[in-house]
Amino acid sequence: MNQERIDRVIKGMKEHGIDDIVISDPIAIFYLLGRKIVPGERMLVLYLHVDGTAKLVINELFPQDGDVGVELVWYNDIDDGVKILSDHMVPGKVIGIDKNWPSHFLLRLQELHPEMKYVNGSAIVDDVRQIKDEEEKQLMRESAEICDKVMEELIPWVVKGLTEKELNAKTRELFANHGVMEVSFDPITAYGRGGADPHHVTDDSKGKRGDSVVLDIGGFYKDYASDMTRTVFIGEVSDKAREVYEIVREANLRGIAAAKPGNRMCDVDNACRDYIESKGYGEYFTHRTGHSIGLEDHEVGDVSSVNEAIIRPGQCFSVEPGIYLLDEGIGVRVEDIVLITEDGCEILNKVTKDLIVVEEE
Repeated sequence: MNQERIDRVIKGMKEHGIDDIVISDPIAIFYLLGRKIVPGERMLVLYLHVDGTAKLVINELFPQDGDVGVELVWYNDIDDGVKILSDHMVPGKVIGIDKNWPSHFLLRLQELHPEMKYVNGSAIVDDVRQIKDEEEKQLMRESAEICDKVMEELIPWVVKGLTEKELNAKTRELFANHGVMEVSFDPITAYGRGGADPHHVTDDSKGKRGDSVVLDIGGFYKDYASDMTRTVFIGEVSDKAREVYEIVREANLRGIAAAKPGNRMCDVDNACRDYIESKGYGEYFTHRTGHSIGLEDHEVGDVSSVNEAIIRPGQCFSVEPGIYLLDEGIGVRVEDIVLITEDGCEILNKVTKDLIVVEEE
């Protein structure tokens, strides 16, 4: 159990007037207790009361070794798990419910406690998770360092005649070579027109001379995600593609410059978007600028034009502007992960953003 993290959740409960909270997301439970439990359809709940009471309600199918740090409340497949949870609650007036808790569990709890007000409790846990502690910061650095190595090893493979699917498999192989057995998302390894589709599904296409190649990759190292994108070119680069690349690269740099405490998340998006729009390509930047990252590749806290949340030290998020010209087969995205410091940000990815033309073999 990580008492400091649980204390931060309880502090958030007090600030939001929440007496009880039901946490069911296995990743959130891992974050707070350090235990990986994948319950499937069975109920798993970390219950917290504002007075500090903490209990894990868990099916007997998932025995736990050693001291979990909180009281364990067991039930089996013929028990009414929600009733057992209810019996161990110290019910107050307002209860926060995990956004991922299946509705049939929630409806049963509402039957048992109709007097309580039910609100979304995940916002409190999500807010705590946005601010990385020192251990998490170091793990994010280490995860990014491995991602950098994989990217540098992957780039030469874009001219070896592999299909997109084969290049995808090569990405996974390279991560595995560095001890990272699980990618944090399905790698995007897209040539030409495929790269001009922001979330192109990898297919059997092969690259050709002059193609832009979008490489969007990441993996889980000691449970923490990496994520980065570089765009390179095969053999040569057209004047138009070079122009687009340099605009995206500059937009990325401007977004990073805006990523500092006191600014808003939307200020980072605006820094990227305003520049791309000033160059006449605004309609071709079709997604938000970034997302928070940590135990999951995409965590709560997006870098978008509508998120006016103030940036705080300890946050970790991506800055990934792009331009996608589908008709011309030109797609460019440049992505880095930044870690917010007291006066700016630390860029976790070190792979060069200078335009790279990979010579054909």
